Amino acid sequence: MPPITLHPQYIVDAANQKHSVILPLAEFEALMEDLGDLAAVAERREEPAISHDQLLAELKKDGLL
Repeated sequence: MPPITLHPQYIVDAANQKHSVILPLAEFEALMEDLGDLAAVAERREEPAISHDQLLAELKKDGLL
């Protein structure tokens, strides 16, 4: 998946200091999806890894492939 290209617009105060950002909804949703993916990876980082072949065998055994 290619990286997200952002097109932010900023809300600034009288001194031109940035205080808020506006993103197109599709870009915001893509960022939130990526954040959810990262959270899932972080939650599962302690789980043991299995090989691709082992995963396929388990899926076939469970009738999912």
